[in-house]
Amino acid sequence: MKVSFGSWAFSFGPYSRHPIPLEKVAEKLAATGYDGIELCGFPPYVTPNRYPTPAERRLLASRLEGLNLSVSSYVPDFTMVNPVVEANRDRYLDVFRCNLEICHDLGSPSLRVDSIAAPGSILDAEYLDCFRRVAALWHDAAEIAATAGIRIIWEFEPGFVFNKPSEIVEMYERVGHPNFQILFDTGHAYLCGVIGARQHGDAETLDGGVCEFLQLLSGRIGHIHLADTDGTLYGDETTTHCPLGAGSLDWKRIGPLLKAIPAVEWWCVDLSFWPGSWDLLESSLSFVRQLMA
Repeated sequence: MKVSFGSWAFSFGPYSRHPIPLEKVAEKLAATGYDGIELCGFPPYVTPNRYPTPAERRLLASRLEGLNLSVSSYVPDFTMVNPVVEANRDRYLDVFRCNLEICHDLGSPSLRVDSIAAPGSILDAEYLDCFRRVAALWHDAAEIAATAGIRIIWEFEPGFVFNKPSEIVEMYERVGHPNFQILFDTGHAYLCGVIGARQHGDAETLDGGVCEFLQLLSGRIGHIHLADTDGTLYGDETTTHCPLGAGSLDWKRIGPLLKAIPAVEWWCVDLSFWPGSWDLLESSLSFVRQLMA
């Protein structure tokens, strides 16, 4: 198992006004002992505008390799092509293909997607059609990505629609493509499976919490984000991430279940929106190493 760190932690939230340069982030991760970096495709990091040519992207990959860092996954920006909107289908796939090329040039094994639309933004009468539309779109995207040898990983969370446990299973089944898998963020799993935060209609929770969530998604998980949480929402939108071991998750029970997931190569530490995450790199890596042991 290899450990990476999500670079967006140093460009989102508290760091948004003064993002830490990607080069400095990579150097610090390498010096700390991480195996890889998860690349943020939002400004000011690895965007199509910032790295418009294959040569520039391969140069970045070469620099990371020189630091003994691999790319664990690529997280592109799809916010301008909301997949629940029928008129966005072709534009979404165009943006997807563009980011897939970046993903390929970086040597990333996977590309992350989410449902973009905020909870409450879809009328009850349109909800099922939107769900099916996104599933069909991601099926086509997964087929396109398969030709490049890159997996599609979907990150569910309370900040976006289709975040009930049953919806996540149904989305996986409806997409129905072997190149499509679930990105399991432990913090998001707590908010979605224990708290039932920002769900459409009646809240749906799991008595067994995150552990039951992992079992429910058995055979469907392709990537892991490690995040702790106190069970609250950040900005009333998404999961509050906090330092590993400082939140509500029962890591002694969760750890063995994470280790038992087959064919997952990377565990990525996610401290998105947490102030002071720059000073938590060493302690986070130590926590993950102990969890693995």
